[in-house]
Amino acid sequence: MEGVVRVEDRLGFDVDDHDPGDRLPLDGPLSVRATDVHGGPLTVERMGDHTSGMEKFSLEARARVLMKSAATAPAGRAAATVYGGHEHVLRQTLIALTAGATLSEHENPGEATLHVLGGRVRLVADTAEWEGRDGDLIVVPQARHTVHAVEDSAVLLTVAKLP
Repeated sequence: MEGVVRVEDRLGFDVDDHDPGDRLPLDGPLSVRATDVHGGPLTVERMGDHTSGMEKFSLEARARVLMKSAATAPAGRAAATVYGGHEHVLRQTLIALTAGATLSEHENPGEATLHVLGGRVRLVADTAEWEGRDGDLIVVPQARHTVHAVEDSAVLLTVAKLP
């Protein structure tokens, strides 16, 4: 079948969660074997390598992988930068939090939003708090704040650093 890709890696990433042509969200050292339907080698790029223009990958699939990591992490959370980084103005970070996990109080480094991909979180700043559920977008205030996972949750944090 044309466009089908077989990938095996140590993270147990499920290639069936992707459409043909997707870039696979890989980060960290991996042992990857990838071939196209004709047995030829495929190029597998890490997220954040934005040298070829448009990219597409599944946030849901990556969130499932991160949630498995968060479930075994002492703090109950795991994160991966999916776009940008310290050298860019824009940075997007996928964060998985188990129920009860907290991102302790911290400053907002720029303009930021928190898109709740799944679960339920509470953002608390000063005397105000906002609760977000599946599909909600929370604008992060320009104040010290914390994020609490009311239930197992995956969120996409988008930050544009102020000059």
